Amino acid sequence: MQAWRVHRNGEPGEVMRLDEVDRPVPGDGQSLLKVLAADINFPDALLCRGQYQVRPPLPFTPGVEVCAETEDGRRVIATPALPHGGLAEYVVADTASLLPAPDTLDDAEAAALHIGYQTGWFGLHRRARLQAGETLLVHAAAGGVGSAAVQLGKAAGATVIGVVGGAEKVRVARELGCDQVIDRRTDDIVASVKELTGGRGADVVYDPVGGDAYAKSAKCVAFEGRILVIGFAGGAIPSPALNHALVKNYSIVGLHWGLYNRKDPAAILRCHQELTELAAKGVVKPLISERVPMADAASAVQRVADGTTTGRLVVLPSHASGASTI
Repeated sequence: MQAWRVHRNGEPGEVMRLDEVDRPVPGDGQSLLKVLAADINFPDALLCRGQYQVRPPLPFTPGVEVCAETEDGRRVIATPALPHGGLAEYVVADTASLLPAPDTLDDAEAAALHIGYQTGWFGLHRRARLQAGETLLVHAAAGGVGSAAVQLGKAAGATVIGVVGGAEKVRVARELGCDQVIDRRTDDIVASVKELTGGRGADVVYDPVGGDAYAKSAKCVAFEGRILVIGFAGGAIPSPALNHALVKNYSIVGLHWGLYNRKDPAAILRCHQELTELAAKGVVKPLISERVPMADAASAVQRVADGTTTGRLVVLPSHASGASTI
């Protein structure tokens, strides 16, 4: 089978190589899956660089979430077991963790429903306790993680302000449902948020960027607001001033979604059931900006790493258009 593999750490476009390899062999409690679509996530770039919290042995295949087909023909969403990641024609995954793919979503959309939307759901509902009528500020609102938070925020009844960079991303954020959009390249984020909220600030801030985005969030978060620390796609990990959080009465809330797999796996299933219901109602629908052929996967991962994309890029193996089973 074909699989993209990383033989040395570095930038994805430089270190990923399309190889012909044997199919992975499932171990105890695992299933062999035929990949229908593999969603690209920022952690895939970090894996290539050797900067992710998990460092699989070289060579490995990146790709942390897929829509795939089981040997008995079921369509499922899975997180492949590294080092055999999703940018391949076949993967193995823990059988107990397989989730049914919603019938209302195609393969590419189903592949993108999992990590980004689960992160958004746990962040907004379990960690920040977002309430209807509150104001949600979403950084990188036109990106894969941010777009999910926008849709989930609207589904929860919040007023959503999106922060993006550039006119094209402003358009995308508006189409996603943002009530207001701030272009960080031309607008003052802090002043804009205060103006849009009548001086109150944002009740919840969803920050997958870090760095300067976090610093500005702290200046425009509301009394008893919550800043959700999702990740550091901007590259810089901020050092928050805790005295500032004290005098302004706001919370800094961390979210590592992967911990729920170990600490509370039943919550993962409950979340998926809710996401499936929201998808059936048309309330959430992953924004797929490109369906990428297998041959172009490395350049697609690099573009996600560079932050030049909107929505999700999803890789479709050459066999994905067919109806054959394993």
